[in-house]
Amino acid sequence: MNVKRLILDVLTVFSLSLVASIGVTFLWNLIVHRTGTVDWETSFRFAILFAIIVPWMEARRGRPA
Repeated sequence: MNVKRLILDVLTVFSLSLVASIGVTFLWNLIVHRTGTVDWETSFRFAILFAIIVPWMEARRGRPA
């Protein structure tokens, strides 16, 4: 896997997981706590974790053992 593809994959997964986490925490706080707030710390934490783990696992799957 080349570096450009890895960086593109990391940015894509980071963006998608950040948007999904923002939506989930917003809806959770809206439904449970009746406030429309976003938990930014949790959203960024999930996005960073998924941006590292998912492309790494995809790169490992494509490589022969």
